[in-house]
Amino acid sequence: MAFLVTADRASRKTVIMRMLIGVLVVLIFLLPYLTMLIGSIKTQAEILSIPPDYLPREGAQWSNYASMWATPETPVPYNLISTIVISVFATLLVLLVATPAAYYTARFKFPGKMVFMFLVIVTQMLQPAVLTAGLFKQMLAWDLHDTWLAMILINAAFNLAFAVWIMHSFFAGVPRSIDEAAQIDGAGKLRVLFTINLPLVWPGIVTAVIFTFVSCWNEFAASLVILSTAENQPLSVALTKFVGQYSTAWQYVFGVSIVAIVPVIILFALIEKRLIGGLAAGAVK
Repeated sequence: MAFLVTADRASRKTVIMRMLIGVLVVLIFLLPYLTMLIGSIKTQAEILSIPPDYLPREGAQWSNYASMWATPETPVPYNLISTIVISVFATLLVLLVATPAAYYTARFKFPGKMVFMFLVIVTQMLQPAVLTAGLFKQMLAWDLHDTWLAMILINAAFNLAFAVWIMHSFFAGVPRSIDEAAQIDGAGKLRVLFTINLPLVWPGIVTAVIFTFVSCWNEFAASLVILSTAENQPLSVALTKFVGQYSTAWQYVFGVSIVAIVPVIILFALIEKRLIGGLAAGAVK
């Protein structure tokens, strides 16, 4: 009996210790975001004060968001719309191209398959930052300079390889016998792809969506060169407008950062259940 009591106490201590460690880890990850949120409602003097003021002395300056939103040199509402449009349509384009490509490479053999897959992954070594001059000239030649379509194509191109590789591994993990059984029942290749395979590789699709969307949302180098009109630029470029050579409006920098984080959090909140549900379904099958 004494042994059981001692074991029960030890297990409680272990649970409490794990909870404390978990809370500490969460606080460490949340601290930068909390600092940005508090900084966005401070005055410039409070942010730059030495020693620093961790909380606003003059009360929360929620008017910072109104001022930031109405700054004529940096049209944040248009920048937010631009970021959303570019990220959403680039992600949709990647899924439209990557899904059949990953399915075909995983299910069928063709000459030069390994070379093709190697070239696909090699493109991940090329980033927009090192190709900005070439991209700028190409968009000028296509008369797409300073347009959302240019950034949709660029972001889709640079995220397509990773999406193909991720989804390829998930398609390859689905037994071929499932496809063969569906084809025996009269299902065509497109029906096998959309009704049989896609539900089974849903976690891979979600992974590709998250990676692509976040990558497009945070893209900076190509947008800075391709998009010259302030209204067309994404939030990542608009953020730099508040950083000057001699002074920086940190309260606006923090405010734009908070605005940029919210849509990504909403995406994760909407897609989390589907990701967990897909993983659970895959485990059962």
